[in-house]
Amino acid sequence: MTARPKPGSKADRDALRYDMTTAACTVADIAVEMRARYRMRPREAWRHAHGWTLQEAADRITQVSVRRPGGAVAADASLLAKWEKWPGPSARRPTPTVLLAMADAFACRVQDLLDLEDRRALPDGDLRLLNGLDTSHAPAAPTLIAAGAPPEPNGSELVRLAADESATWAQWAEASNVGDIALEQLMADARALAYDYLISDPLPLFSRTRALRDRVFGLLEGHQYPRQTADLYVVAGYLCGLLAWMSSDLGQLRDADTQGRTAWLCAELAGHNDLRAWVLSTRSKVAFWDGRLRDAINYARHGGTCRPSGTVGVLLACQEADAWSQLGAATEALGALDRAKDARDTMTGEDEVGGIFACQPARQENYSAAVLLRVGRPTEALRAADSALASLAALPVRAYGTEAQIHISRASAHLATGEAEGAFEALAPVFGLRPDQRLEPVARRLSELPVDVGRAPAAGRVGLRAAIEEFCQDSAPRHLALSPGEGTA
Repeated sequence: MTARPKPGSKADRDALRYDMTTAACTVADIAVEMRARYRMRPREAWRHAHGWTLQEAADRITQVSVRRPGGAVAADASLLAKWEKWPGPSARRPTPTVLLAMADAFACRVQDLLDLEDRRALPDGDLRLLNGLDTSHAPAAPTLIAAGAPPEPNGSELVRLAADESATWAQWAEASNVGDIALEQLMADARALAYDYLISDPLPLFSRTRALRDRVFGLLEGHQYPRQTADLYVVAGYLCGLLAWMSSDLGQLRDADTQGRTAWLCAELAGHNDLRAWVLSTRSKVAFWDGRLRDAINYARHGGTCRPSGTVGVLLACQEADAWSQLGAATEALGALDRAKDARDTMTGEDEVGGIFACQPARQENYSAAVLLRVGRPTEALRAADSALASLAALPVRAYGTEAQIHISRASAHLATGEAEGAFEALAPVFGLRPDQRLEPVARRLSELPVDVGRAPAAGRVGLRAAIEEFCQDSAPRHLALSPGEGTA
């Protein structure tokens, strides 16, 4: 006795299609039964009524779409699956052009591919356009052949068919869902976000960056020229790198690491050395604040082997020095600082993005001050911090996070040399930061200040500790941690 196929399985659908075809039912009849029996969306039901896989249906949609002027569609299995599931979660709305191509491929009316849920979710303009279509000449829904297949063409018919297939494929290959101007705009938008992050609150900018990343991911799911695909991967890589940087500044180190891995994949797929270097710099930063100091060093060194242009080589050497100094390895830390100076002297080219993806002299001096403090050179650290503030003042855009860390280095240097009053004065701008701008690195460095060092009265030290604790409690990472389940995905 033959076991009955599992309800809804491919075998069950095939059996239903065979039984209905044998009973002289049309494809439309089968689609209706598929929807009722298996609770399918209309577009999925029509595909299964034909017995096509996602890729087979996508190929047919692409092929028939080129026959309609201005209606070329570059479909693939992934996109078709999202069109079928819309308006459900993680789906994509099919445009009128896509729906027309699907109707041609399935030999049905556009209206047959939409139900009430679709119509409620469609934009009014799309719905008016589709409702106004003349469907009186829509091709009749054919019945399926119960058994066997149509005979293969031969002779001149076979040659002509092969030529038509090649021409159809060429039309599909020539189509692109993104143009060079659009690519240029996407990179410009990414560059603006990287600059805005230096001066803006992180959470609103995170949302904007995430939205742009999703647009780029959506384009990558479509079809474009290989060089355009590579450019999209570059933009996606920088955006994921920016999300990683923001996530770590918000104290979400695990999420930052995930963004960093995706950014690295984009850099590899694009074959882009500068992006590789910046991603490794970002991953070094995340590893440092996560306490994985050896990983931070390895990421920084690996980034240097990419032979990047611009200032990323300077930042990578600074990050290596930072991690070595945290490990207490003074010789290695100072050697890395020297390599940072050499990298700036021998730098070629300019930064592709800039903003947070650039290492201005003020940023380099900030790292130097932190490293010199850890290796026991507070006087030199104070000079480096003062030099960093002078460099920062000359810039049109002052990064508040970097500036705050410079002030903390100055305060730490004053405390280390017994000048408590200078420390209190240096910290005044830090305590004045708005809570939304109190990033995790700033709060961490502030909490590590040696407030018990120096000649300040005990009451002053207690007051300083209280101010630091209040600062850290009212910080951006703290607010995010206490928010009602809103993560940084």
